[in-house]
Amino acid sequence: MARFEPLPTVRFAEGELRIIDQTLLPGRYEILSLTTVDAVCDAIRLLRVRGAPALGIAGAYGLLVAISEGGGGNLRDRVDDAARRIAATRPTAVNLGWALGRMLIASRTGDVSDLGAVLEREAHAILAEDLAMSEAMTSHGATLIADGDAVLTHCNTGGLCSGGGGTALGAVFAAAADGRSVRVFADETRPLLQGARLTAWECAQRDVPVTVLVEGAAASLLSSGNVASVFVGADRIAANGDVANKVGTLGLAILARRAGVPFYVVAPSSTIDSAIPDGAHIPIEHRGDDEVIRFGGIATAPSGVDAYNPAFDVTPADLVDAIVTERGVHRFPYQFTGKR
Repeated sequence: MARFEPLPTVRFAEGELRIIDQTLLPGRYEILSLTTVDAVCDAIRLLRVRGAPALGIAGAYGLLVAISEGGGGNLRDRVDDAARRIAATRPTAVNLGWALGRMLIASRTGDVSDLGAVLEREAHAILAEDLAMSEAMTSHGATLIADGDAVLTHCNTGGLCSGGGGTALGAVFAAAADGRSVRVFADETRPLLQGARLTAWECAQRDVPVTVLVEGAAASLLSSGNVASVFVGADRIAANGDVANKVGTLGLAILARRAGVPFYVVAPSSTIDSAIPDGAHIPIEHRGDDEVIRFGGIATAPSGVDAYNPAFDVTPADLVDAIVTERGVHRFPYQFTGKR
C-alpha cells in the first residue's frame, strides 16, 4: 500500500518540545517551541496540542523539558513533579497517563546521571512506536474503504492528533494514497471546530475532497444514502469496547445504526485501557463555559447563563461495528484484556 508523509505534530530537539500550534489553524501554520513545564501544561490544556496519541508523545517529551528547564532539588523529584502536573491537564485521554507511566518506569533504571539520556531514548521510542502503529492501523482501516466511498468523520483524527500519521482520518488518507477515490464529510465539531479547522485543513493539504457540515446536519446526511461509513477516533477504549471520544460521537453512532451505515473506530492499542471494565468508569473532562457561550471573543448567549460542556461522550460497544488498531480489525463483541 502507498504511504503518505506524516506531519511533524510533536517533535523534540535542542531541549525544546516543538508542536504545531493547532489553535492557529487553518489561518496560520506555526511551530511553537515549549521550553518550560508550565508551557507544556498550558499547551495541552489550551488544545494547542490535542488528540490522544499526540498528548502521550507531548507528555513524554514534557519530562525532557523538565530536565532541560533546570532548577533546584533532586532530578528524579523534578521529573516526578512534572509528570504529576502534566497528567492532571486532561483526564480522559488515556495515552497521556500511559506515556508518562512508561517514562517514570524508565526513570527508575540506571544512575541519575544518565536520566536525561534514558528518558530521551524512551520518549523517542514512544514517538517511533506511534508512527509505526499509525502506519499499521491506517492500512487496516483503509481496507474498509472502497473506491468511490464518502466517509463521515468527527473531530480531527489525522496527523494532527498523533505523532503525524493519524488514526481514523489517516485511514482515509491511506486509501487515497493507494489510488482510491474517496471523499470526506467532516463534522464541524462544536464548540471548538476541530473538524472545520483541522480536518478540512489536513484534507486540503492532501488534495482529498472535503465537505464541512454542522453536527445538526449529520442525521439528514446519513439518511440520504450518500455516506458509506463513519470513521472516528478514540481517547479511551474500555475493556468491553465502549469508546470515549469527542462529544457528539455517541449521537453519530446512534444515527449511523438507524441509517444502516457502518460505524468504525480507529485507534492505537495504547488507547485501550483494559483496567477500565466499561464506559461508565471512564472519567469525562468538562471544560469551561466560555467555549460554548462565546465565539471569537463575542458573546453568543445572554450574560449569566450556564453551559453544559463535556469534552467527550461514551459510545456503547454494541454501536461500534469494528475497532481498528495496529493489530487488525476487531469485531463486536470486544474483550480487550492484558497489557497494552
